[in-house]
Amino acid sequence: MPAGRKLVIVESPAKARKIQGYLGDDYVVEASVGHIRDLPQPSEMPTEMKKGPYGKFAVDVDNGFDPYYSVYGDKKKKVAELKRYLKDADELYLATDEDREGEAIAWHLIEALKPKVPVKRMVFHEITKDAITRALENTRELDTDLVDAQETRRILDRLYGYEVSPVLWRKVRQGLSAGRVQSVATRLVVERERERMAFVSAEYWDVTGSFSLADTTHDDAGTAFGARLVELDGTRVASGRDFDDRGLLKSSAKGVSHLDEATARAVVAGLDGSSFTVRSLETKPYTRRPAAPFTTSTLQQEASRKLRMTSRQAMRTAQGLYENGYITYMRTDSPALSTEAMNAARGQAAELYGADFVPQKPRTYANKSKGAQEAHEAIRPAGDTFRTPAQVASEISGDQFRLYELIWKRTVASQMADAKGSTASVRLAAATPDHGDAVFAASGTVITFRGFLAAYEESSDVDRYADDSVEAVTSGSGKGGKKAGEARLPQMSEGDALTGEDLTADGHSTSAPPRYTEASIVKALEELGIGRPSTYASTISTIQDRGYVLSRGQALVPSWVAFAVVRLLEEHFDRLVDYDFTATMEAGLDSIAAGERDRVAWLEEFYRGDGSGSRDSGGLRGLIEQLGDIDAREINSIPLGEGVQLRVGRYGPYVEDLAVEVKEGENPPRASVPDDVAPDELTLDMAREFLAAGADDGKELGTHPESGHPIVAKSGRYGPYVTEVLPEPEIDPSLSAAAKKKAKAAAPKPRTGSLLKNMTLESVTLEDALRILSLPRVVGKDPETDVEITAQNGRYGPYLKKGTDSRTLPDEESMFTVTLEEALELYKQPKRGRGRTAAPPLREIGTDPETEKPVVIKDGRFGAYITDGETNRTVPRELTVESITPERAFELLAEKRAQGPKKKPAAKKKAPAKKTTAKKPAAKKAASTKAAAKE
Repeated sequence: MPAGRKLVIVESPAKARKIQGYLGDDYVVEASVGHIRDLPQPSEMPTEMKKGPYGKFAVDVDNGFDPYYSVYGDKKKKVAELKRYLKDADELYLATDEDREGEAIAWHLIEALKPKVPVKRMVFHEITKDAITRALENTRELDTDLVDAQETRRILDRLYGYEVSPVLWRKVRQGLSAGRVQSVATRLVVERERERMAFVSAEYWDVTGSFSLADTTHDDAGTAFGARLVELDGTRVASGRDFDDRGLLKSSAKGVSHLDEATARAVVAGLDGSSFTVRSLETKPYTRRPAAPFTTSTLQQEASRKLRMTSRQAMRTAQGLYENGYITYMRTDSPALSTEAMNAARGQAAELYGADFVPQKPRTYANKSKGAQEAHEAIRPAGDTFRTPAQVASEISGDQFRLYELIWKRTVASQMADAKGSTASVRLAAATPDHGDAVFAASGTVITFRGFLAAYEESSDVDRYADDSVEAVTSGSGKGGKKAGEARLPQMSEGDALTGEDLTADGHSTSAPPRYTEASIVKALEELGIGRPSTYASTISTIQDRGYVLSRGQALVPSWVAFAVVRLLEEHFDRLVDYDFTATMEAGLDSIAAGERDRVAWLEEFYRGDGSGSRDSGGLRGLIEQLGDIDAREINSIPLGEGVQLRVGRYGPYVEDLAVEVKEGENPPRASVPDDVAPDELTLDMAREFLAAGADDGKELGTHPESGHPIVAKSGRYGPYVTEVLPEPEIDPSLSAAAKKKAKAAAPKPRTGSLLKNMTLESVTLEDALRILSLPRVVGKDPETDVEITAQNGRYGPYLKKGTDSRTLPDEESMFTVTLEEALELYKQPKRGRGRTAAPPLREIGTDPETEKPVVIKDGRFGAYITDGETNRTVPRELTVESITPERAFELLAEKRAQGPKKKPAAKKKAPAKKTTAKKPAAKKAASTKAAAKE
């Protein structure tokens, strides 16, 4: 880098390339590839640090909650590279994102690089030439309040996780984690499932029909509409929303008529051939305003509803659009638009839809989110003039195009005129012989001016009582029908005669509360004031990666492990999963960001409470130190009734029958619960079926021709299998219990093998079983090494094994047919060469926003590694296959690509690690955060 040039540091290589093109040769734009430092795992700290005050959390909780930061092992080379660039620069511009996280990254860069040249903070909402130019002309100092808030959040999460997670390891299962937001999100999903488990369906009937004007000369003669029975003999007829979750009528519904089948059918019979009369007709003007431009939260919700994207997928796609200059910054709590953006949207709406579709004044949108603190503008197309989806279609495709189109439509629609129309509600009645007057109701909305609907209409989550809507019935919006907004009623007047046709009595069952989807849980978290929209995607990903929540279509289903975790937290850490308390913590972080509270005092209050150290002090430390005994068995058990309970075991959920008497030292009857059974689906009857199947001795196929032992086929937790039934070993009854256990363990084990893919329990034969039990099959010996080669079935499918070297076989039949010559030929080829079936990846990450290639984590010779098919990157030691986030994986691959071909460095001595006290640069106020950095 020639001397005198200015160094600009951003987070991602894609962002760097885009900005470099705008700045020219006087600037060098480099990427830090995300965060460069973090609190290390205590095990990764220098030996002398492990024994000191930083040893437990990498945070000194007794001296101002001073954090000990270290550069990521895989980022040391990047930091050294940035230092070399900085050495020849005369100015440093930190152009990381302008939210709290971006501010913290900028601060960490200063701490690690220790610049001796002027440092300027450069922020922008979009990556366009004009925006970058304005940002260069309006730099500012580092905002230490935002840094304090972000670093406090990081320390808070470390204390929470490191104090609470070990309790879960001891009482539920190893490898689990607790988190300030993730635990509350998990609780929400579990509570909804509990509601579904306790739900009792109510049965009710209603009557619907199709109606039209009796006057055949009327202009609207022949225009039929649907209506539903709402009143019978002066009493309102019950609908689904009148019943509670116990299947009983709500107290507010006392006096309503609960129709049964006999009554409903009698009403239909009594109305046969009756003449109906319009009793009342009411018409009101209808006005609907457009939705506000997208915030992070609403973008995630709409991308889920309309595009079927996960929150993680939506944010990753938006990140790519932002970094390539298509949209403004995607982490924002604000629905506001700049004046330039409002003018751009209004101009485009007028051009595309006509001047009548644009109101006289621009629309402004206020921020309703508590403590909004991210970027100060909504997510919108970038620039002072917007490019239509058609204009960018040649540049972007797939998810990026679909999301850009959604953002463009929402932004333009937000500055368009209201939709106008009218809503008509009609009541019509006829007399029945035995049940008095039967009153039917219908309503419909007619849109006379579409306004913003010409560009965009916001979706909504599933309404539990959608089928009860009179308007829905009217417009045919039952399953597969039109939307209610498209209904039209004929012109009618009070007293007009109507004819009724297709009168039908229908039975209904009330529905359990719908499960959360990613869209609805994001909405719930935001309404509760828990977490920040920018973190929702990672929160949802975390609870899925940890196995707390599973996806079934769009629905989020909690696992049984989640039930045990939430129960433990509710009973022993109730304050930590209390919704109001968690929202209060978020408000506290906001006050630190605003400079209204001191971070050390706030952390002291969270960790030690009132200082008394007692369990009731309000502090985390008191909760942990005076936790008391926790009955792990009780925490992991859920009664199903009649002595049957579900238990969360080490290897998965199972049911056991405690009502059955067993001998001392023996377990009660047990049976695994299949993974595809959701908690609300597990009934007592189903549990008994599992127990009965588990107690079954299996399907006997015959006897082994060599051993004479019976061969049976059974169903196990990992699928159907065949096994050899051996006689009980003879053990000397005079032996001690320990000796008996040892003798039993030393007894011969039965041969066992999983059924092949083309076999089922119903179709498997003795011949099939004998083939399976013959594995592993000796193929022969390698003539060069004299090592035996075997063919066998494994976790990832059929393969050959020669010592520690293995090769994948193309199919299961090959295990029985492959010859020594064919095996030797396989071993001559690369381990995973072309045309060979590789073992499935350990984890699928998603599509890299930069290369648009699928990224997976595989198991390699030297451990797990991330790959997109071309670039490989070993998973860093401080991360695990389960914990690594997609964003981090993409960063690691980007960094590896940026490094180019690897050159072997000259050997050199490793400098001893040392701790230095970090000081913040001059800023708008004195810094209150201290940190320690390891060079």
